[in-house]
Amino acid sequence: MPPHRCKHPRGAMPTLLELQQAMRHGLTSGDDAAACAYVISDGLSASQRLDVYRNGFLSRLTSALRLSYPAVHRLVGAEFFEGAARLYIADHPPRSAYLDEYGGDFAEFLAHFSPAASLAYLPDVARLEWAVSCAAHAPEAEPLDPARLMELDEAQRARVRFVPHPSVALLQAGSPADLIRRSVLEQDDAALAAIDPGAGPVWLLVERRASGTQVERLNQAEWRFTVALCAGLALHEVLDATYGTEAGAVLARHLAAGRFTAIRLDDHHDIEGELST
Repeated sequence: MPPHRCKHPRGAMPTLLELQQAMRHGLTSGDDAAACAYVISDGLSASQRLDVYRNGFLSRLTSALRLSYPAVHRLVGAEFFEGAARLYIADHPPRSAYLDEYGGDFAEFLAHFSPAASLAYLPDVARLEWAVSCAAHAPEAEPLDPARLMELDEAQRARVRFVPHPSVALLQAGSPADLIRRSVLEQDDAALAAIDPGAGPVWLLVERRASGTQVERLNQAEWRFTVALCAGLALHEVLDATYGTEAGAVLARHLAAGRFTAIRLDDHHDIEGELST
């Protein structure tokens, strides 16, 4: 005789959406009351069966967070990290099956997580780690050939807007998050002990190169200039602004590093189509 199948409390079989909502609520909140009504009892109780799924669910998401935030994991230790991760997961369940995209607001969670309040630099390290993770998983894109700029006349060059490479990210941190992250990942306790957590702010550029993801420090003027370029402001607007930097040299460095993939005119009309390699 087949095992008894629980029916919907109202007597009808549940819809797929109702099943999904009940399972999601049970997995994330620990309240199995709704989901248990739909689970077959055969050797294991409904709660025991759901525990199997819940443990696997939490384990996979915690592993995803640990992969995206390895320095945070080492800074706070496995027990602390797993406890924080479980609380984060309960309030921030995944919205996609692609777990490389999960955990983008973990840094903001840590910023308001009272047990981590004494580690003021921790959210900065987490923000940097998320930028590194995003850079590692960003789509491939051919860098802009700087020679394409020479195809434009002087008026067109002034109107150019640059399209940043998908892996490029810019962030400002109130602490030396780059030094902390590097020392932790390299397990260099002496270097870590020598860092002043209050020695900020720092301005960082994150990108993916052929050799892997890289974190580079910029000075404040270079960073503001680069932010403006990556935000899509027209070149003449960026050059007219007072950033206190050698704009031409910084732009040349970005072009040589392949940090842009295309150029457009500021009237949003293509230059014989989008100028990209």
